[in-house]
Amino acid sequence: MIYIDKTSTETLLSIKNLRTSFRIEGEYYAAVDDLNLEIRKNEVFAIVGESGCGKSALALSIPMLHNENYTRVEGEINFEGKNIIELTEPEKNKIRGAEISMIFQDPLSALNPLLKIGGQIEESLTYHTDFNREKKRQRALELLSQVGIRDPERTYESYPHELSGGMRQRVMIAIAIACKPQLIIADEPTTALDVTIQAQILDLLLDVQKEVGSSIIIITHDLGVVSEIADRVAVMYAGQIVELGDVYQIFENPQHPYTRSLLASIPKVGAKNERLKAIKGSVPTLKYMPREGCRFATRAPWLSKEAHEEKPIYHEVSAGHKVLCTCYQSFKFEEEAGD
Repeated sequence: MIYIDKTSTETLLSIKNLRTSFRIEGEYYAAVDDLNLEIRKNEVFAIVGESGCGKSALALSIPMLHNENYTRVEGEINFEGKNIIELTEPEKNKIRGAEISMIFQDPLSALNPLLKIGGQIEESLTYHTDFNREKKRQRALELLSQVGIRDPERTYESYPHELSGGMRQRVMIAIAIACKPQLIIADEPTTALDVTIQAQILDLLLDVQKEVGSSIIIITHDLGVVSEIADRVAVMYAGQIVELGDVYQIFENPQHPYTRSLLASIPKVGAKNERLKAIKGSVPTLKYMPREGCRFATRAPWLSKEAHEEKPIYHEVSAGHKVLCTCYQSFKFEEEAGD
């Protein structure tokens, strides 16, 4: 068993000035805009926000999985002293699956419907190891057992459509950890699962982290998931990180009006006949993304124009707790996520 040092501050992944843009009608529009972020070794790092905030675009940018014909990725994604953006495709392929792996949101779409589960797990082992056929099979069965599948032999010979949603997600985790990567990116890994299976998958991810010694980036809009497993949290809105801190700072002392609005909109257990709160408006589309000022300003009508910076910068409100824009200094909590 590998000992996990949760106090580690050693950087595993450093992202600098990342801009991921998608081509729309011949023009490029940034879904991730000038983003800076560091992921530490052995931590669970959560990225939260509404749909359309750029979370998945960021997740896919790290291993460079975007379609280059329609996407432009600029900046630095530094991993083990190398900027992944500048690597050749063969060099990127050596990292994908071996050093950085990904658990996709929809395992039924991610898995090949024409191949048996065993072969799909072994694919990564074929590319990144010198295992012979029998050793790959034994490793695949070991992985299926490790992720909690009771009959690994049967599952090994099954096709994806023959498995339940929870089993398919476990298979995706098995594929992700096959080569014991340093970084696992989980993009909404529990979205399509019922509550009981969600809890099992989250526990499994934490067990895998302890066993393999990996860092985990979990992309989600579910703040309940974040509170359960994350060490640090980045709140993302309109392509930018608007607040960054450890899980206690974010939940016990939220600062940015977007973060506070997200937390205020969570249904409260035991609250009867209480109207659910919702954040006014919606996330701006890429073509109409504000390029100046605070991007959340139009959805925070309780704040005056003067509360926002013309060119928002980060402010450190406590050690490791950063907030974008001065709008965090002036708010009325009860008005957020407006009625």
